[in-house]
Amino acid sequence: MRAAVLRAYRADLSIETVADPGCEEDGVVLKTLACGVCRSDWHGWVGEHPRVKPGQIPGHEYCGEVVEAGPRSGWKVGDRLIAPFILACGSCPACQSGQSNTCFDQRLPGFVEPGAFAEYISVPRSAQNLTRLPESLSPVMAAGLGCRVTTAWHALSGRAAVQAGEWLAVHGTGGIGLSCLLLGQALGARVIVVDVVQEKLDHALALGAEAAVNARDGDVAAKIREITGGPGAHVSIEALGLEVTTNGSIDCLRPLGRHVQVGMPVGHTATMQINMNTVYMKNLALYGTRGMPAWRYPSLLGLIEAGRVDIRPLIAREIGLSGASAELRAFDGPTPPGVAVISDFLS
Repeated sequence: MRAAVLRAYRADLSIETVADPGCEEDGVVLKTLACGVCRSDWHGWVGEHPRVKPGQIPGHEYCGEVVEAGPRSGWKVGDRLIAPFILACGSCPACQSGQSNTCFDQRLPGFVEPGAFAEYISVPRSAQNLTRLPESLSPVMAAGLGCRVTTAWHALSGRAAVQAGEWLAVHGTGGIGLSCLLLGQALGARVIVVDVVQEKLDHALALGAEAAVNARDGDVAAKIREITGGPGAHVSIEALGLEVTTNGSIDCLRPLGRHVQVGMPVGHTATMQINMNTVYMKNLALYGTRGMPAWRYPSLLGLIEAGRVDIRPLIAREIGLSGASAELRAFDGPTPPGVAVISDFLS
């Protein structure tokens, strides 16, 4: 099969012909229909993700059609499926408690095992992790859900429990940030977006953000307090994994506010200096979140199928497999609005 392989950090991915993947007893082999290009892929490409080594096939935001099904997979050839990026075991205490995104024995295609920047991908543990692709959702849209929309949904509804009428600040308007904007609106929140790229702020305003703050223009927290009439946001999402935006997210909260760390702190940002005095004095709650338990897919897909949220504005461009390297390089600087999805694995 044709695949894009990481051979050296920060070098173009190598487009190669590699062996087709095998099918595990509890898994399936999918023909990859679409795969998103994510900032998490970039962390591996630059060498900051501790698990991503040369020889890795990236890609963790995928959907596909079953071409081979193991006897314990629960699926059949021809089924079209969406996969979470964390493949949980289903039996450890975390999984049994419903928190499969914190599984003690995770399997991670695209990071540790071969990913979906390829024509085919082997997906183990498919019965408890994969979800049928709704007929109303195209493969490109499904890949656009990726880890960004699923993670955003769990951050807002499963961790911060955002309520209608609350002020929601979103720091960073990439895939995660735009997802938080769209889903936050669906939950009835009043959304403020923060970024350093005016084009992305204008895009977010066009999608219904109530206010936008350009972080280049001064004190972000002060501007958010002004917009909210003084006290600050009820909930703030950090969607970049940077120290400056994490502190900005904490500082912009009102007393008893909730900060959710969605951006990945890894490599040089894994350890940060955080304003804990603000956390202490305001009685803030700090949440971490990563991924979404697979059992929560129906709540998200139901929201989309009911027309309560339109994720189409997330997708900026469809690309061929050979275009993945350029998308990864683009993450080195401020990116344009929207995300890229690989939909052609032969070019």
